[in-house]
Amino acid sequence: MASTLADRLSRLVKTMRGQARITETNVQEMLREVRMALLEADVALPVVRDFVARVKDKALGAEVVGSLTPGQALVGIVHKELAATMGELDEKGQLKAGASDINLHTQPPAVILMAGLQGAGKTTTTAKLAKHLIEKRKKKVLTVSGDVYRPAAIEQLKTVTAQAGAEWFPSTPDQKPRDIALAALDHARRHYFDVLLVDTAGRLAIDEALMAEIRELHATLKPVETLFVVDAMQGQDAINTAKAFKEALPLTGVVLTKLDGDSRGGAALSVRAITGVPIKFAGVSEKIDGLEAFNAERHAGRVLGMGDIVALVEEVTKGVDLESAKAMADKIKSGDAFTLDDFLLQLQQMKKMGGLSSLMDKLPTQIAAKAGANEMERAERDMRRMTGIIHSMTKLERRKPEIIKATRKKRIANGAGVQVQDVNRLLNQFEQMRDMMKKMKGGGLFKMMKKMGGMKGLPGM
Repeated sequence: MASTLADRLSRLVKTMRGQARITETNVQEMLREVRMALLEADVALPVVRDFVARVKDKALGAEVVGSLTPGQALVGIVHKELAATMGELDEKGQLKAGASDINLHTQPPAVILMAGLQGAGKTTTTAKLAKHLIEKRKKKVLTVSGDVYRPAAIEQLKTVTAQAGAEWFPSTPDQKPRDIALAALDHARRHYFDVLLVDTAGRLAIDEALMAEIRELHATLKPVETLFVVDAMQGQDAINTAKAFKEALPLTGVVLTKLDGDSRGGAALSVRAITGVPIKFAGVSEKIDGLEAFNAERHAGRVLGMGDIVALVEEVTKGVDLESAKAMADKIKSGDAFTLDDFLLQLQQMKKMGGLSSLMDKLPTQIAAKAGANEMERAERDMRRMTGIIHSMTKLERRKPEIIKATRKKRIANGAGVQVQDVNRLLNQFEQMRDMMKKMKGGGLFKMMKKMGGMKGLPGM
């Protein structure tokens, strides 16, 4: 949905350039584009109709503010309504600022019930949520699996819980889900856990046995949160599943998984509208820390190709080793030589941030488009190759690159499985970086910035 809607709207903004006012004609033109993009994205028809009606109501007759063109003004209205459709509203019907978070206002342990179909990613999401609660909310977390139909699910939860740094309560396929849940709750109380996450059984399709079982679990545990986990790639199927779970359980929030692999994104709009509960989290990667608190305003920006600069800053801050960065800054100030070890450190920092492609996803469409997928892949390959080359060097060679002559270059190339010219290319880029560092030490930062155009592709910059 993101690219389709962004492309359609950007074309419309160009065609409407020069018009001084929002009119019935240009609104209809835009709404046609929006409607087509949403339907292509598998958004439920009732949701599309409601959304389009709200945009039309807000847009008609609106004056163009300041220097905005009608096209830009209409994009602003669509952005606002997208956020309102996906986000949580207050008593006045206004979008609440920020992301919806987990409600833990109860006597510990706070029980969180995870519901959804098999294959939606419930087990992995349970562990990701555990990690989020440990790191962001500083809670002591226990997980338990009530999926007695898939023994592999119990073992999977044990494995991913360990990766998340939480504790796991054992269960076996011969137990009843209700007994497992009560035993886990008793253990959580006696060992002073703040949160108990209960992973439930899923099915390949909705059936009455599944719903009866999860209703019984809900009545037994009285959870403070009942989260509906749904695969963002499901499209129309996600809508039918959402209806069934909403009728069976008093849901408090939605977790959208596989949002990173979703080229359409209609589930985010449909599921929120049908369940009537906020989207609380989004799975943005397969990694154990690949769960983001869902911020409707920021996600609407991504959908419209505006990028998500806040998420980009968070990603960079999370991935950067601040102590190493400070040590590097001190080194530059003192004039100490910049070595290949420092160069390697920069490459490793970039990898920690999820690589170039992960960062490009959060940039506005116009900027990301200029880079292109092929260039990103090539840059990622170059970074991996450079890392391998540096790892093939001795400690002395990394510290004193000037000693690397023909025979050493050949040995390094063989060790890294590359050509000698690849080693030469790395050394040239390193020299450029070292020259830059010297200029920073001498205060020639402004001059250096002007010359940056000649250093395209330099990693870490």
